[in-house]
Amino acid sequence: METKRRLVVMISGSGTNLQAILDACAEGRLPAEVVLVVSNRKQAFGLQRAARAGVPTLYFPLKPYKEAGRSREEYDRDLAEQVAQWSPDLIVLAGWMHILSPAFLDRFPNRVINLHPALPGMFPGTHAIQRAFEAYQRGEIEASGCMVHYVIPEVDAGPVIATARVPIFPEDTLETFEQRMHETEHRLIVEATHKALEALPV
Repeated sequence: METKRRLVVMISGSGTNLQAILDACAEGRLPAEVVLVVSNRKQAFGLQRAARAGVPTLYFPLKPYKEAGRSREEYDRDLAEQVAQWSPDLIVLAGWMHILSPAFLDRFPNRVINLHPALPGMFPGTHAIQRAFEAYQRGEIEASGCMVHYVIPEVDAGPVIATARVPIFPEDTLETFEQRMHETEHRLIVEATHKALEALPV
């Protein structure tokens, strides 16, 4: 029987991509289990999704560090310490809105992957879906997409694991395009997590 790999999923919001991973694990489509869900936002609905699935959660905000005059690097180092206690094989950033520094990444080399709602080299950073839609309206692009990549200190620039193209249609509103993007993300995050797990040393 295949040994289940240990996943830590990090989120900042509603957690729909987390749900896709939880469902894939429960249905046996991913040979893994989510052992911890981390959020830097207390109101993130993904924390409730995790609790409902019986997965431990960790709320770890940056604000107390800022208020105490402590650096983001200290936050990242302490966060890495917390995550390391769960011995993850892979860490999945699924809507995690905090750029991780080497203070975190060096602790888990080639074991942190991120979902970004744009294709490689297009629309790095925040509001990628909205920026793509606006570029389409200006006639600059005909499609966008999403990717999952290994995380390096440069934002949305690490080695790519998987991509998916998402067309934009003339009748689309931002909402309908966003819906199509999210549906694609849910499929891609599972596929890429599977690939990244297969690439790990046994």
